[in-house]
Amino acid sequence: MNRVPLTVVGAERLRQELTDLKNVQRPAIIQAIAEARSHGDLSENAEYAAAKERQSFIEGRIQELEGKISNAQIINPALLDADGVCVFGSTVELTDSDTGENVTYQIVGEDEADIKEGKISITSPLARALIGKYSGDIAEVKAPAGIRTYEILDVKYL
Repeated sequence: MNRVPLTVVGAERLRQELTDLKNVQRPAIIQAIAEARSHGDLSENAEYAAAKERQSFIEGRIQELEGKISNAQIINPALLDADGVCVFGSTVELTDSDTGENVTYQIVGEDEADIKEGKISITSPLARALIGKYSGDIAEVKAPAGIRTYEILDVKYL
């Protein structure tokens, strides 16, 4: 399996989710299955079927998280010394050349991406256009509505 890039914060979130699944949700679903079983005929027991389906989801998610964490390449952006170049983990301040709007994004792993928090995936078209560029450079991004142009105002490693 390939290495999965994660920031320190992203890796900690995955670990917290894994801990919650193993220590809280897994025991709760086992209890729910036992209770549903006590109600009798399992072939017509919707509560039992729903609990088993939830258990399957939880076990699958646990396996997925364990795989990602074991293959994680954890990068601390604060320790980067990339001489002002846009790299994984960097926080980039941009100006949209079409609208003049300033936006700030951090380039993170796929599992951490959340546009509402200003975090974009390393695999997104915008992040791919930014990687390797410096403050003052122009990045062109192919978007569904056409090519968007962004000027890089600042690159930080927070």
